[in-house]
Amino acid sequence: MQLKLTGHHVELTDALRSAVEKKLERISRHFDQLIDMHVVLTVEKLEQKAEATLHVSGANLHAVAVDANMYAAIDALADKLDRAVKKHKEKSQDVHASQARTIARS
Repeated sequence: MQLKLTGHHVELTDALRSAVEKKLERISRHFDQLIDMHVVLTVEKLEQKAEATLHVSGANLHAVAVDANMYAAIDALADKLDRAVKKHKEKSQDVHASQARTIARS
């Protein structure tokens, strides 16, 4: 999986970069068909925002998390993406299972 990390009004330190990589590596453990991910970290006044677009086979998943702390926003983003990837995986497995049942009945 390719990870592209961008900062908007924030300097991307090694600590932020490693935090993003560490938190988002669990997503690749759940779903191995990840193509690439683009993460944007933004600071707007008192809000810290983390957003990501994840390109997987068959879909593009997008999630946004806002918090007062950047690390908390990254944690929330990882949770949201994890749920979205699991949901996408379940949907694709359900489609394949229903197709297999249809073929078996024929």
